[in-house]
Amino acid sequence: MFEGNKIVVEGFEIPYDSPLFLTLVAIHVLAGLTCVVTGAMAMFAKKQAGLHPKAGTVYYMSLWIVFITATIIAIARWKEDYYLFILGFFSFCSAFIGRKAEKNQWRKWSIIHITCMGLSYIILITAFYVDNGKFLPLWKDFPPLVYWLLPALTGIPIILRTLVRHPLSKDYF
Repeated sequence: MFEGNKIVVEGFEIPYDSPLFLTLVAIHVLAGLTCVVTGAMAMFAKKQAGLHPKAGTVYYMSLWIVFITATIIAIARWKEDYYLFILGFFSFCSAFIGRKAEKNQWRKWSIIHITCMGLSYIILITAFYVDNGKFLPLWKDFPPLVYWLLPALTGIPIILRTLVRHPLSKDYF
């Protein structure tokens, strides 16, 4: 699907130097960075009209782009990158469910929304570290298992704390 030689950009190995592949990776990286920033903004914003839903919408739309580009990259290099598709699929599905729960006001929607959106973010971060941790300062010294576990070990307690404290969900705990 893509052809070219491997290149290194700022310490990151990119498997192909073809303009099409580099454009795809650039879109993927920009969408991923947008997810990281807007996801954090939504998490830390007051849960009311304004910043939280706006940042959440940008996160969700950017996650669509991340998932689509990760899927194309994974198909092109299935043997090396199939996990990007799997992680992208679970991250996107989690966000999809979390968004639907809130939009349709499902029973206990706040618990589903908080949990699914938080898990979506954790999986997104996990995919980044699993794919890029070996190129990052400090992270490259960690065993690969840390790339898989640290985002969840950090994020799940935050989700649980939020569930216990959030006014719409704390009554269920």
